[in-house]
Amino acid sequence: MAKAAQKITLSSSRDIPFDKLVLSQSNVRRVQAGVSIEELAASIARRGLIQSLHVRAILDADGAETGKFEVPAGGRRYRALELLVKQKRLAKNAPVPCVVGDATSEVLIDEVSLAENIDRAPLHPLDQFRAFKAMTDKGMTEEAVAAALFVDVHVVKQRLRLVSVSPALLEVYAEDEMTLEQLMAFTVCDDHTRQEQVWDAVRSGYQNEPWRIRRALTETAVSATDKRAVFVGVAAYEAAGGVMLRDLFENDRGGWLQDVALLDRLVAEKLRTIADKIAEEGWKWVEAAINLPYGLTNGLRKLAGTPADLSEDERATREALREENDRLIDQYEHADEMPDEVYDRLEEIEAALGAFEGRPIRYEPTEIARAGVFPSVDANGALKVDRGYVRHQDEPVAEEGAAPLPGARECATAEPNAPTIQRAVITIGEQAAQPKEEQEEDGVRPLPDRLITELTAHRTLALRDAVANNPRVAMTALLHKLVSDLFERRSTTGALEAHIRQVAFPAQSEELNDSLSARSVADRHERWGDHIPADDEALWNWLMALKDDSRMALLAHCVSFGVNALYERPNPYGASGVSDHALKIRLSQADRLARATGLDMAQVGWRPTVGNYFGRVTKARIVEAVREGAGERAAELIGHMKKSDMAKEAERLLMDAHWLPEPLRLEGNGDDVSAERAEDESEEALPAFLAGDDDEEHAADGEEDHEQPMAAE
Repeated sequence: MAKAAQKITLSSSRDIPFDKLVLSQSNVRRVQAGVSIEELAASIARRGLIQSLHVRAILDADGAETGKFEVPAGGRRYRALELLVKQKRLAKNAPVPCVVGDATSEVLIDEVSLAENIDRAPLHPLDQFRAFKAMTDKGMTEEAVAAALFVDVHVVKQRLRLVSVSPALLEVYAEDEMTLEQLMAFTVCDDHTRQEQVWDAVRSGYQNEPWRIRRALTETAVSATDKRAVFVGVAAYEAAGGVMLRDLFENDRGGWLQDVALLDRLVAEKLRTIADKIAEEGWKWVEAAINLPYGLTNGLRKLAGTPADLSEDERATREALREENDRLIDQYEHADEMPDEVYDRLEEIEAALGAFEGRPIRYEPTEIARAGVFPSVDANGALKVDRGYVRHQDEPVAEEGAAPLPGARECATAEPNAPTIQRAVITIGEQAAQPKEEQEEDGVRPLPDRLITELTAHRTLALRDAVANNPRVAMTALLHKLVSDLFERRSTTGALEAHIRQVAFPAQSEELNDSLSARSVADRHERWGDHIPADDEALWNWLMALKDDSRMALLAHCVSFGVNALYERPNPYGASGVSDHALKIRLSQADRLARATGLDMAQVGWRPTVGNYFGRVTKARIVEAVREGAGERAAELIGHMKKSDMAKEAERLLMDAHWLPEPLRLEGNGDDVSAERAEDESEEALPAFLAGDDDEEHAADGEEDHEQPMAAE
């Protein structure tokens, strides 16, 4: 006969005055975690004591009850009640609901405290979301829910955001087949069908990280940091009916604009309005575009203009700012550290003085009538207006034998492929369409000629900047060209056009105009242009008066514009274009200039992206690039992807790897350079004044901070 299981007896419960309770020293909780004592006290004051305390009677030496009870389980609740007593919100002898355990039990009091904390199950985030939603459905606002539960309103918004996730995916999460981070990633999009498609695509693979899910859901949207979005403004986009995708769980940098067609239309409309307003100033033509190609103004004369006159008050303000700036700099020049308020004031003064320098430029009405304007959008989304450019055919023509008309000057002939400028025509630059993915043969195909030309356009621009910053190399390159022409009578054009014919870039990527090299070249050219006289005789006198270091810097700047490191498809028939031999000489000399200036395309900011490289080459090329820049393991991980996904992942992997494609690399390695130097030294020794080397060293120190855990009750 089976023995009946012994029935258990639950501990009794009763109300015990608070002043009869003491906190047990056997309570296992020592570290503060979760809701604070103050928040718990506020919760008890609002809702009452939801959970009773577990207590045991304190016995004296003879085993008799003393009338006092210790609290081994519920210490935080005890502390919260104690705080309410101190705040005079609870009477000292207020009855407290307690479960009274057996004081003579064999179960250790430490075990009771430990079990009370271990056995509790935290609320599932999905249940928390459903509870929040039930409360808001019954009329409570998000702020009221947050205040009632003593949580940040952002927590409530985050949990309620889960309502945008497909119910099917919520069930997947409830079955623990998806992490909370993955579920939160789906909240950036409200399209349940799209969410389920993305989950089906990533659920069985290992590339299902939250950031990949977000990228898949937003790949057809435009980031709020895109210059088009900044130019138009998110508020204007939403006012026009545009839908935003937001991520409440991660820093989304403003979210994503879902309706790209609407955004492009708003950009075009705003540019049209700006162009119409500029045209009212009387300009002959206005050409507006969100992206203006680099070199668009080659062959156009820039009007000098005169800055608007300052009033007496403005002049006095400017002089006062300059004096204050000089006084602060002199005062803190030798100080170990500049106070924050002084640093902030200097920045304010610099901004104010910059506003004086950037005041409007006035042009003569006759010049305005023959010139035009280029409105565009810079890389930061701000409007950029370049006024006062005269086309060659619009220059004033003097009668034969007469002196040149005022304002007219000889300018470089426009390149044959220079864009045609139309009156009041607004065009929105479009990104080059990506080629359709197609079946590819095994192996690495040669890079397309156009892509090589675009890459070498970047390198040419960077070389120009590098040469301009190294007068010694510029002088050497110029002397090399002149000596070759005079003594050897070479007819082949190398990497330096000594007569400084600016070479246009027949193919260029969209980001070329906003590259670090382009901005550096443009800034330097503008600084020199502010000082160079327009009159020929005045120019000669000004050059004669220049100091040697300024003369060398200007020479380097001018010589740099003749640098040509562009790849062109060779013409074997020699009728036009460049021969294969001439191209080899050009690229070889470009490598020599790069070595002499220490040019590194990665250091000047070039990074491989989907647009400028990965979307233009075969899958084999992408894998090869990742293998070189990120390692064999990374190459294996992307090998099975589609071409579009592979290109995006390669861009992410190599963003900070300083990897460069072949056309941007420097031909030869250190051994080759050493061999070349040894060969040069075997020749007749050069004059001592031509020898010299410059070395630069860079070091970086890192520090690690170690946080100590904070002890709490």
